[in-house]
Amino acid sequence: MYFEDNRTVTLQRKFGILGQSAGVQSMLETIEQVAPTDISVLIAGESGSGKELVASALHKHSRRSHKPFVIVNCGAIPAGIIESELFGHKKGAFTGAGSDRKGYFQAADGGTIFLDEIGETPLETQVKLLRVLEQGEFLPVGSSSSMKVDVRIVAASNRNLEKEVDTGSFRKDLFYRLKAITITVPSLRDRRDDIPVLANKFANDCAIRNQILFKGFSEGALKVMSQHRWPGNIRELKNFIESMVILEKGGVIKTEVIYRYLNAESSPTELNPLLPVKLDRNVDQAERELILQQLFMLRREIAEMKGLIDQNLVPRPTGESNGEEYHPALEVLPDDHSNEIHSDDSPTILNPQMLGTLTAAQVEKELITRSLERFNFNKRKTAQALQMAERTLYRKIKEYEIVKEN
Repeated sequence: MYFEDNRTVTLQRKFGILGQSAGVQSMLETIEQVAPTDISVLIAGESGSGKELVASALHKHSRRSHKPFVIVNCGAIPAGIIESELFGHKKGAFTGAGSDRKGYFQAADGGTIFLDEIGETPLETQVKLLRVLEQGEFLPVGSSSSMKVDVRIVAASNRNLEKEVDTGSFRKDLFYRLKAITITVPSLRDRRDDIPVLANKFANDCAIRNQILFKGFSEGALKVMSQHRWPGNIRELKNFIESMVILEKGGVIKTEVIYRYLNAESSPTELNPLLPVKLDRNVDQAERELILQQLFMLRREIAEMKGLIDQNLVPRPTGESNGEEYHPALEVLPDDHSNEIHSDDSPTILNPQMLGTLTAAQVEKELITRSLERFNFNKRKTAQALQMAERTLYRKIKEYEIVKEN
């Protein structure tokens, strides 16, 4: 349990960066030590991990906080004009230069400039960046006179700059000048314990901003999100949460809702890292494995729901409605100990242990057919039970020529 006087909590509030994981704690302590100084900082981390937030924290808690904080995405500027953008140019320096223009460095004078994706800059531009770092001056394009500037440089890259140095894509002298202080931002998959806190923060902020009622996440929903890989890191999680809160406004977001949205956005491998899809297998094996992954996720959710039922936390699926929800997949999939594919007097449809003896098409058709029968061909309920998009279900029904018997 963490208390209000916990040092990490204090640093979180100070810098606006949430997280109790070891990687985040180490990062916060480094920011606290480095922020008040003028030393240049290199921020390493994957795309979407929050490098700009770290750069902003460094500026806000420096002696330059009352001066400009200029953000430059070096990867978004074409190589032909990047020097003009960074250092400005003189009138007539090139075709179209009808007047003098200040660059980003001059705009950041007295403050901090954040050079995001610095690994994307051309080698000739890197020479000029090194000069700014070492001498505090630069030469505008088309000018014969250097300009002095008082700027703190914070740079970031999602590339391994050390490898870029080895391949000759990044200057060694600039790299060593920058890497004196390196802050590594951990990926979201390396700080899974922070995901529930981040998810609730993003959801509440979105609900307040858009005046939407948000009743929270179920424990199972938070668990599923914590197990997802989030290759796009915090940026992906934030966008995922905000879109879900807006579209699912008004209720508690439960496990099945998370699966539905993850299914729409992610590959099965990302959804379930416990069942990786190997590359060295034929198409039938691959399809069968993907279906098995789907069954695995449903079974995990069912086990969780059964536990809640046993604790009387959700109603038992008796068929009677009392205004509360139960998960429809509870009546679709077999128990773990069943060895039958299906029987006339049982809702059991498939046993994952038998998947190896069936083709992928047989497995999928049987799964869809029995689910449709269970829900009297209500396609929305069937799609929800199978964690499948409705348009995908319609396509599969047509593909397998599944019809309702009279």
